[in-house]
Amino acid sequence: MADGAASSSADPTSPASDPVAIAARLPADLLRSFLQRLPPADLARAACVCRAWYAVASDRAVLEAAFRAPWGVRRVIGEPTTRAFWRAAYLGRFALSHAVRRGDTVPGVALKYSVQRQHSIMNLTDLMVTDVKRFNNMISDHGIYSRERLLIPISNPEILLGSTCYIEMDHNAKREVAVFYPEGRPGGKAESSVRTVSTEKRSQRILESVRRSLRVDDGTALYYLSISEGDPRAAMMEFSEDLRWEQQRAGY
Repeated sequence: MADGAASSSADPTSPASDPVAIAARLPADLLRSFLQRLPPADLARAACVCRAWYAVASDRAVLEAAFRAPWGVRRVIGEPTTRAFWRAAYLGRFALSHAVRRGDTVPGVALKYSVQRQHSIMNLTDLMVTDVKRFNNMISDHGIYSRERLLIPISNPEILLGSTCYIEMDHNAKREVAVFYPEGRPGGKAESSVRTVSTEKRSQRILESVRRSLRVDDGTALYYLSISEGDPRAAMMEFSEDLRWEQQRAGY
């Protein structure tokens, strides 16, 4: 009888020795406190153990805790377009928001934030200019004239300690990132009215037309539209005059 009980408890196929069954019986609070300490990659693996673990590992608070823990971020506000966002908690998922002001240039902005870097001063600005342009999907420096803000890639994680970040899809940069605002919080308001959407679509059509006509990138097209007060014909004339001047200068 005792031998039978011993053999039953030692049976690896019995529910008592099934690791999945044991995992499923863990109290939810205990499981949550354990899973939210895992890095995102391990949290994704833990979600595959069983339904109970999947439910806890997919919880918004647990995903956020795993995402912000490596960088000491205090809070992440907003919902990403997909849950895959949470699994990639590398530093490139974060960015600092710089509000573009009159007189700003890409090299000037890059120099302002170059204190993040540890490179020599000689190569510092060139590296940051390249990073800022790539991060913001800008081909030329003219692109800054069409932007209300630039996303600054973060290379020094100490900037994020104790910060609050906002998940945003930047349509100019064409990337979704957790944005840190040095001023404290976003200043812009959500635009959802039908009139605003209609205006944006019309502006986009004009931009596309000018870009194709001039055979330039979006930033250059927006620059010439901005100096011509949105008149596409005037924008093309301004571009033609600048091009003619450059050709004459090259001829000398």
